[in-house]
Amino acid sequence: MDIIFSAKTDMGLRRKNNEDAYVVRPDLGFLAVADGVGGAAAGEVASGIFVDTAQEIFARKNLDSESETSSLVQDVFRLANERILAHAAEHPSSKGMGSTAELIAFSDDRYIVGHVGDSRTYLLRGGELRQITKDHSLVQEQVDKGMITPEEARKHSLRNVVLRALGVQQPMALDLIRGKCQPNDIFLLCSGGLTSMVEDDDIREALIAPGGLDDKVDRLIESAKSAGGSDNITVALCRVLSL
Repeated sequence: MDIIFSAKTDMGLRRKNNEDAYVVRPDLGFLAVADGVGGAAAGEVASGIFVDTAQEIFARKNLDSESETSSLVQDVFRLANERILAHAAEHPSSKGMGSTAELIAFSDDRYIVGHVGDSRTYLLRGGELRQITKDHSLVQEQVDKGMITPEEARKHSLRNVVLRALGVQQPMALDLIRGKCQPNDIFLLCSGGLTSMVEDDDIREALIAPGGLDDKVDRLIESAKSAGGSDNITVALCRVLSL
């Protein structure tokens, strides 16, 4: 496939450091976003471990097959989880650190998404935006049970409580989503600093607006900052030009 990529991270307007991390590797056919949790430098270390592990694992890629690519995605999450747990065990000051994580990889005409936490992956296809991951969060669990509405979840006082993340336990449960790409598909991977500030309809409008991927990334980050910028904001986009 012919795919183009763009990504950027921003500290936002209220945080003193940026605990998000991302990596874009067109040469290895993947991109990833991680949102550190645990406070101060600990979250930053955890998200950094994830993106570093992703680059290390995908550098071993031999065959461009869906099965091998899927195995690599799983290896990234497994090893990153082990490394974050080991780091916290060796550094008591980092106890409680972890990271949400999104990774999308491409093989032939297929995509494979690995997902843990409340960072998200979206697909814009034919002008319609669809969230293809489900948040591993307390409020999402309450929405699923019919206890609150999606609108109430956005403003809920416990909306930042994550039920699944890297560095919490061993083994770790990973969501793996696969699908077939189409020309002009746009995939968005983002941290909660975007989706907590910007509604899905506004994200869609930013993605369908004229301009290249860099313009769309900048537009989304500025939208989150204009809405308050209460968290770090990371936006990563890729567009399938042809199969």
